[in-house]
Amino acid sequence: MTVSQTVELEGHIIDSGSMGHCFGAVMEMGGEFEVEEFEVGRHKHDETYCRMEVTAESHEDLRAILHELNQQGATVADPRDATIEPAPNDQVVPVDFYSTTNHPTYVRVDGDWVAVEDIEMDCALIVERHGDDSDGDGESDETGPGTPRVTTKVLNAVEEGDLVVTGETGIRVEPPERPRNGGGSFGFMQGGVSSERPSESLIEEIADEMRDVRENDGTVLAVCGPAIVHSGGRDALAELVREGYVDAISAGNGFAVHDLERDLYGTSLGVDTESLEHPRKGHKHHIYTISEIVRHGSIPEAVDAGVVDEGVMYECVSNDVPYVLAGSIRDDGPLPDTITDSIEAQNAIREQAQDADIVLMLATLLHSVAVGNCLPSTTKTVCVDINPATVTQLLDRGSAQAIGMVTDIGAFIPMLADELCDPSQQHSA
Repeated sequence: MTVSQTVELEGHIIDSGSMGHCFGAVMEMGGEFEVEEFEVGRHKHDETYCRMEVTAESHEDLRAILHELNQQGATVADPRDATIEPAPNDQVVPVDFYSTTNHPTYVRVDGDWVAVEDIEMDCALIVERHGDDSDGDGESDETGPGTPRVTTKVLNAVEEGDLVVTGETGIRVEPPERPRNGGGSFGFMQGGVSSERPSESLIEEIADEMRDVRENDGTVLAVCGPAIVHSGGRDALAELVREGYVDAISAGNGFAVHDLERDLYGTSLGVDTESLEHPRKGHKHHIYTISEIVRHGSIPEAVDAGVVDEGVMYECVSNDVPYVLAGSIRDDGPLPDTITDSIEAQNAIREQAQDADIVLMLATLLHSVAVGNCLPSTTKTVCVDINPATVTQLLDRGSAQAIGMVTDIGAFIPMLADELCDPSQQHSA
C-alpha cells in the first residue's frame, strides 16, 4: 500500500533548477511523481507553476521526501496551518520537528503566512502568539493585536512549553532565484570556486558592494584567520577597519594573539613577517604576548596603556569596532577577551551574523563554517582561502550563496584595501 501527497512549486523554477532538483529528489529517494498541472512562464518576469502528486511506499518515506522538496521551495498543497506542538522539556523538541534551512521561510499560523525572523539553518521554528509570555518575565507580551511571531531557536535554547513547528504542512521556503537582470557575481547561488590570483574585476565588485553597505549604514563583517597576519595582510585589514569599511570582526584567539604579537615583537608565530627570519626565542613571542595582555587586563586596557599601538585589534578598539573572539580547545592562554564558553561564543557569533549585510570570510575554515551556519542565504558572502577545502566545505555545508576564491589572502586584502582606500584606484560607477 502506498501513500501520496500533492505539492506545488511556483516561481522561476525552471531556470533556477529547483523543479529539476525536486524531480530528481523524488526518484533518488525511491518515490514517484505525477505532474497534474504545469503552466510555463513565457516571458522574462512570468513565473512557472507546477503541481504534482508524490507517492512513496510508507508515511516515513513520504515524510522524508516532502522534507527534501520543501528545502527546494515546494509547498504541500494543503490550506491548513502548520502543525504546532509544545516542547516536552528544556532542550527537547517534538520528534517530528521541522529543521530549518537558511532560506527565507514562511509559516502559516491562524490562516496567515508569517515570515520567520532571523532565519538560520538547523534550528527549530518557534511560534509566539499574541499574549504569550515569550520573554519569560511573567507578564503577557504586547507585540500587536492578533499578530503571531515565528522565530528560530537552536536546540539548546528551546524551553519547555515552546510551541514548536512540526511536519511539513504550512511551511513555505523561498530559495534564491537566478536574477533576471544579470545580477553579477552576487546573483543566484554563485557558489563557484576559482583557483587563481585575486581577480581585479571581482575585487572591484566586492569593493562596490562594501561601499554601498557603508553608504546605507549597513554592516560589513570580517571573519578572520591567523593566516592574514602570517601572509602580510594585517596592515591592509587594519586600514579597512580604520577607514570604516569593516564594521565588525569575528575571529578566534589565535588571530588576535598573532596580530598583537606582530605589534609587540614584529613577528607572527615567531617569524618576522618582513624578513622571514626566526629571531631568537621567537617561538615564545605568542605566549609572551598573551601574558602582557593578561597583565593589563584586556586588549582595550592594553591599548589605553599604550602597550598596543597598531594592528587590527588596535584599530577595532580605537574606532569602536566590535569584535568576537571565540575560543577553541587548541588555544594558548587564552586572551582575557576570548569567549571560552562555546554556547556563549555561538550566541555572540549569531548576533553578529544576523546584523551583517555582507560577510568577508578570510582564511579560516573553522570560523567561516561557524559564521556561515548562522547566515541567511540572502546575506552576500565572500570566502577567500589558499586552501580549496575551506571554500568547498563552506559551500557544501549550506552557504551556497558564497563567492569562493582560492587564492593568497596576503595578496587579496591589500588589493581590496587599495580599491577602497586609494582614490587613484577607485573606478567611476
